[in-house]
Amino acid sequence: MLFIRSWIFTLLFIVWTGFLCTALLPLTWIGQKQASLAGRIWAWGIVWMLKLICGITHKVEGIENLPDGPCVIASKHQSAWDTMIFFYLMKHPVFVMKKELLKIPLFGNFMFKMGMIPVDRAGGAGALKQMLREVKLRFKNGMSLVVFPEGTRTNVGEISKYHPGIASIYQDPEIDVLFVPVSLNSGLCWSKNSIIKKPGVITIKFLKPFKKGMDRKEFMKELQNNIENGCKEI
Repeated sequence: MLFIRSWIFTLLFIVWTGFLCTALLPLTWIGQKQASLAGRIWAWGIVWMLKLICGITHKVEGIENLPDGPCVIASKHQSAWDTMIFFYLMKHPVFVMKKELLKIPLFGNFMFKMGMIPVDRAGGAGALKQMLREVKLRFKNGMSLVVFPEGTRTNVGEISKYHPGIASIYQDPEIDVLFVPVSLNSGLCWSKNSIIKKPGVITIKFLKPFKKGMDRKEFMKELQNNIENGCKEI
């Protein structure tokens, strides 16, 4: 039964995504924030389908740690669920994403118009500088940035290397926003590389934000410790 329900969800997920990419295309002609509305509607539909079809719900802890203005969300990444929940919980989130995703027909166009920041992972220092320029523009437009420091999904209990790109954002003197670590356990219900969706309650927890002032090594250590310890507690 789990297999059948999971396949039904997957098929509806594809149909829902394709439908919105077509029906809400005019929003991409208006502006980034208007295009973000499409992301919110998309995420709302997925949350509803997960609950109805797969028996997966979620609870949010520490929402009071989210500032009113722009911030950087540094989140654990265990599931595809993580890529949509921030559209559901926040007004105008943008993601740092690999540039290859922009090549997906219609979907890639939406990602670009919504202000997502494509990164060439092989681009070196030049790509990093370009990313920082784009990040600053998003903050000026009142958007928040979502980053998965590990750069890939991990299994529950697994820790991958935390990449230093987020430290470059943290140390940039022109960027003055809070950095909010996020712990979650989405992999318990929707694990990476698996079509099976297990019923349950996913917990996502916004931890106390970091302020500027730490050096790169200290920041990366504190970030990882906070996120991973938070995952153990939920």
